[in-house]
Order: sequence, then structure tokens, then C-alpha cells
Amino acid sequence: MFEITGTIKKIFAEQTFGSGFNKREFVLTVPDGRFPQDIKFETVKDKVGLIAELKEGDEIKVTFDIRGREWKENYYVNLNAWKIEAVTPTGGASTDDGPPLTEPEPGAGSMELDDEPPF
Repeated sequence: MFEITGTIKKIFAEQTFGSGFNKREFVLTVPDGRFPQDIKFETVKDKVGLIAELKEGDEIKVTFDIRGREWKENYYVNLNAWKIEAVTPTGGASTDDGPPLTEPEPGAGSMELDDEPPF
């Protein structure tokens, strides 16, 4: 699992293939010294909807996995995004300013000792 924060540069149209498989790609511009990097990610199947509410210029944090495969002696690498969160203007991940763009994982959001129970 990897995480990276950047600004959405481009969002591509959803692609659906004959097998029923679907994916949607986007490019994230990530600061890297004097030379920012444009990195292409993809969302697949049920994660395609993660991009629906996003627009170019949004700053987001992407949680992703690296996937590799071989086909006809050629090797391919995909960055498979499975969680996307909006980033606040102050540069911190959004927590109380609105819901995340993905559903929290089971067990996430455990209470701190000073938190009041919700009942």
C-alpha cells in the first residue's frame, strides 16, 4: 500500500471492455523539487465511481497498490487507486470538513481516549 498527494491534471473517460471489465484513469501532478511529476493512476470495477465527483485542479490524497504483469514478453505496471481523499487548502487530509470520497475501511476511525461516545 502506498499513498501520495497531488493535484489532478487530467481525468479520462471510463472504458468498458467486451468482457464487462471497466476502468477509469486519471493523472496526478506531484511536486518533486524543480520538476513536478505527472503520474497516471487507474481505478477498476467498483472503484471507478471514486473519480465521479472529482475535477481537474482538485488536490487529493491517493492510496494505491502497484500491479505488474507480463503479456507476450512485455512487462506492464499499473498504479491501482483504491482510496481517494480530498485535501484541505491547508494541506492536511480532510477529516471534519466533509465526508471522504471513499467509504472508511472496517475498523477505521477508532475513538481516542478523550472522545465522547456517540450515545
